[in-house]
Amino acid sequence: MVGTKALAYDFEVKNADGVTLYYNYINDGKELEVTGTSGSYSGSVVIPEEVTYMNRTRKVTSIGDYAFRYCGSLTSVTIPNSVTSIGASAFASCSDLTSVTIPNSVTSIGDGAFYDCRGLTSVTIGNGVTSIGDYTFKDCWGLTSVTIGNSVTSIGDYAFYECSGLTSVTIPNSVTSIGGSAFYRCSGLTSVTIPNSVTSIRNNAFSDCSGLTSVTIGNGVTSIGNNAFSGCRGLTSVTIGNGVTSIGDFAFSSCSDLTSVTIPNSVTSIGNNAFSGWDLPEVISKIENPFIIGSGTFSNNTFLNATLYVPKGTIDKYKATDGWKKFAFIEERERKNSRNSKM
Repeated sequence: MVGTKALAYDFEVKNADGVTLYYNYINDGKELEVTGTSGSYSGSVVIPEEVTYMNRTRKVTSIGDYAFRYCGSLTSVTIPNSVTSIGASAFASCSDLTSVTIPNSVTSIGDGAFYDCRGLTSVTIGNGVTSIGDYTFKDCWGLTSVTIGNSVTSIGDYAFYECSGLTSVTIPNSVTSIGGSAFYRCSGLTSVTIPNSVTSIRNNAFSDCSGLTSVTIGNGVTSIGNNAFSGCRGLTSVTIGNGVTSIGDFAFSSCSDLTSVTIPNSVTSIGNNAFSGWDLPEVISKIENPFIIGSGTFSNNTFLNATLYVPKGTIDKYKATDGWKKFAFIEERERKNSRNSKM
């Protein structure tokens, strides 16, 4: 994720403000990449749009891997509109960096680019970026605000892992996948809307987001991964979209504030312990052809005390199907609304 690299560069130039930056030639020498000597920068750094060296002027189009890594006293950086890529771990462990604006010219952000920037409070990701890499903002504890551009299609594994200060995030309609542990332990998050463009929520994506109270899962999502929302103890409302076909193991385990769950008819598999770890007073299943579920899918008290509402004309099927038949109280009842779950 962080790795090591020899600190080599092709030439150095001092900016008008007296800050010396280091560059490598790229793209057959036609463009420049900012490289660096890790830990050597402090205060504010302005990356120029173009640099003249030996009477030749070239555009700066890349911030290289590890370029500003370990610059613990770096407080701000200005990224010009000429830059199209930010390399892996480019700003990793810049603990005093407080805000970053990534211009629309940038199309790619490397893995771990802002990993461990603990002082970072706000990030604006421009509309040119198509993917947020793995570990990009991992352990940015102070991050409270993130604006994700509307060209982003994927949010990588561990992208916002343990960003405990993050209180809200808007996932644009361009996103199709949310990576494993992408928002793991983002305990400050209170609500999340997952748009219809998203097709998969991977394992542990929102696990242990203890402050999360409301989740809306769009109709485009087909699979909810293992432990996707496990440990979201404050969750009181969840809307599962009508496109979901599989709910993974422990997907909603220990969501102790949920009092009702509605399972849409599109679901064809529910993993082990998907709704275990707390006692539900009400389960609404819209599944017309019940399939076998595990004996631990729900807690034992849920099976013995909750009311399972099923579609009209299906009660005998449920009573004959392993797992579902463990419910002591099953009623046929079509309901448009439930107390803490909406469809």
